[in-house]
Amino acid sequence: MKIIQNYIESNKDRFLEELFGLIRIPSVSSVKSHKPDMYKAAEYWKKLLVEAGADKAEVFETDGNPVTFAEKIIDSSLPTVLVYSHMDVMPVDPIEKWNSQPFEPEVRDGKIWGRGADDDKGQGMMHAKAFELMVKTNTLPCNVKFMIEGEEEIGSPNLGKWCENNREMLKADVILVSDTSMIAANIPSITTGLRGLAYWQVEVTGPNRDLHSGLFGGAVGNPINVLCSMIDQMVDENGKVTIPGFYDDVQEVSKEERELLAKAPFNEEEYKKAIDVEELAGEKGYSPTERTGIRPSFDVCGIWGGYTGEGAKTVLPSKAFAKISTRLVPDQDHEKIAKLFKSHFEGIAPKSVKVEVTSLHGGQGYVCPIDFPAYKAAEKAYTDVYEKRPVPVRSGGSIPIISTFEDVLGIKSVLMGFGLESDAIHSPNENYPLEQFFNGIKTISLFYKYFAEMNK
Repeated sequence: MKIIQNYIESNKDRFLEELFGLIRIPSVSSVKSHKPDMYKAAEYWKKLLVEAGADKAEVFETDGNPVTFAEKIIDSSLPTVLVYSHMDVMPVDPIEKWNSQPFEPEVRDGKIWGRGADDDKGQGMMHAKAFELMVKTNTLPCNVKFMIEGEEEIGSPNLGKWCENNREMLKADVILVSDTSMIAANIPSITTGLRGLAYWQVEVTGPNRDLHSGLFGGAVGNPINVLCSMIDQMVDENGKVTIPGFYDDVQEVSKEERELLAKAPFNEEEYKKAIDVEELAGEKGYSPTERTGIRPSFDVCGIWGGYTGEGAKTVLPSKAFAKISTRLVPDQDHEKIAKLFKSHFEGIAPKSVKVEVTSLHGGQGYVCPIDFPAYKAAEKAYTDVYEKRPVPVRSGGSIPIISTFEDVLGIKSVLMGFGLESDAIHSPNENYPLEQFFNGIKTISLFYKYFAEMNK
């Protein structure tokens, strides 16, 4: 641990400056105009990993955004860790809510502020620096590969195919991922499960043009009104999703496991206070942590149509739109759910409108067994750094590519996240505590040590 601590202390300012250089690249994968920035980020990662000690690094083309791959093979007989991270970030809207420029990172109040500070440039940089630390101090005990992709925030639509085409190059014993969070800075946890995802865009069309709401209102179906009514029908009074067949394949968690999950610290009053709500909502019969970890959910992520400019305009709109997602649990299949939703939603539409549902992306859920050797190595590493045994938790979030890795590459992933709920990922004022950044480097370095020892 002393070697690790000394190296970090001697290089921490440089570590941060290199992270800031990455954050300054506006690599927003969902916006086509940022395509050149994806290549800038990929080349930045290539240079970073070579300087950290990789034997080779290369930027690969996919059918979408690039992937940076690097590796250091010290002995083919030793175990191999494949590190996965992503270089793309979410859009910054609404920009007016930011207290500083999202792509001009800065440190204040003991935190790094900027888009990607946590998700996932900050957490990805921890891996680069842990790797560098072990290479430069001659303590790296296993082979390491890196796979940094540019489409995670849009569902990784092209990475699965790229993995299929590069199975041999990607061979490893475990995939190490830091794109998740901990319960709290003083309560370490390891994510053992992720929910899956199905995501759609809905278009509702009424009249063939916008109409005067005085002359036509009350006689012609209003697409916005209809869309809101249809959405309201999707969840019942008990918080259950009403799509026929939606729960057919839901993996029911045993009473024993629910009791284990309930041991994770959770203060409902503090939770409500943190997000400034008076009351929580969700499926009846389940706790808030169960609703976000072991149960599926349905949410409208965006809705628009008609006139939204300044002042009043009496218009009955021709169209209305919504973006809708469901979070899924094992063993729900996202493709099956996508078809069920499309059939049901289009089927309940009144004849006053036409409804078209387009599937945008999706992915399966994932579960990592807590008796997996790599999990045990991660558990020991967290315990050394945080002086507490980490709590296994199931996350409400989704990383669709994780289940693809298991299907395509046949490799399990361990999710060593260091983010906190207060980091505001995907929101204005994203941040990442300096303490978590440096603790992550320490923990990842120790993971390599313990993983290699367990695989001798």
